Amino acid sequence: MDEPKEEVVESDLPEIAAATEQLKLYHLSFRKKLQPKAASSKILDLVAGELVMVHTDHGLEPAYVCGSGIELTPINPGKKADLLPILRRANNDEVSRYHNLIQRETEAKTYCQRRIQDLGLEMKLLQVERFFNGSKVIFYFSAETRVDFRDLVKSLVQEFRTRVEMRQIGVRHETQMLGGIGCCGRELCCGLFMKDFSPVSIKMAKEQDLPLNPAKISGVCNRLLCCLTHEYETYKALKKGMPKVGRVITFEERPFKVTQCKTLDGKVTVTSVDTPGDTRVLTRDEWEKGISAVKEKLPSEDRQEAKKPTAPPVDAKTPASIAAPAGKLSSSGKHHPRAKQPALGKSPQSQKPLAGRTPGEKPQGGKPEPARTEGAKPSGGKSHRSRRSRGSKKGKTP
Repeated sequence: MDEPKEEVVESDLPEIAAATEQLKLYHLSFRKKLQPKAASSKILDLVAGELVMVHTDHGLEPAYVCGSGIELTPINPGKKADLLPILRRANNDEVSRYHNLIQRETEAKTYCQRRIQDLGLEMKLLQVERFFNGSKVIFYFSAETRVDFRDLVKSLVQEFRTRVEMRQIGVRHETQMLGGIGCCGRELCCGLFMKDFSPVSIKMAKEQDLPLNPAKISGVCNRLLCCLTHEYETYKALKKGMPKVGRVITFEERPFKVTQCKTLDGKVTVTSVDTPGDTRVLTRDEWEKGISAVKEKLPSEDRQEAKKPTAPPVDAKTPASIAAPAGKLSSSGKHHPRAKQPALGKSPQSQKPLAGRTPGEKPQGGKPEPARTEGAKPSGGKSHRSRRSRGSKKGKTP
């Protein structure tokens, strides 16, 4: 049966009324191996391992104190603080109920796991959370595809006689819930302090000069490391003025080519263009002078001409009127109209008169060409008469 829901009343706040107005920061954990959460309280003498009652969205919940922090000034009532409020210490009855709650969660996980195997569902059960007032049980699971768990929910409701919620989570949240040790040797960032997951891209690894090997830039969840987002903005700001690899700068009045950039130190490794074996490591002041020296060598007129778009080269044999389209500059710098194109379907040779022959003269190796008058149609051409004229020809004429 459902236990009665607890409400926060004035009798639950005896220690808060007696405490001072100053607040203290604490770290709480509702269950073992879960990410600690920040909370504040007016009770200043709480110690680690002590069970306290915290006000949440669904009522009172017990939690263990993991550690204490600094003392805070009173929070402005007009601003909403993102801290859980600790109401009071838990009494003996609430401590025993809490231990019983943990045992019932373990039993619920075992029963649910057995039912998943009986129904043959492709899902992985991760954790079971039961509210302190017994109003709901949440089952966290992960699955690669969508799972039809309607039969599973029916059996769980019949067994526990309370509200049941099946909540599917992704691989990142699964790793956050289970915890672990990262490749750096420290506890996972997602299980220690991260609340939300920011998008991570391969561009962040390139910006930080990391090897693009998936085994080295992937975490326990087989996704890109979340810590790539922590220093991305710093690397981006430091690299803003640094020369890229392959750029040529001037140092000691000699050209050097950049081969490596050390972003955090602000140094670059360069190799002489004239002497490939001559390698130097330049500080920020040295390579900044080298970049400015390259810019100063270019006269102001050359800089302006380099910015102007240049026209493509024009062949000397090609007329400028044909090479340059209408409205554009030719090689001489003047506007030329578009060249006059021949009529459609006629070649330039057909427009020229026949030279050296008169109509009706027999060409070499061919038949004599019939004489053509102006307006006559060529042989084999299509007639442009209307259908009416062709139809009248078929009918009888008087």
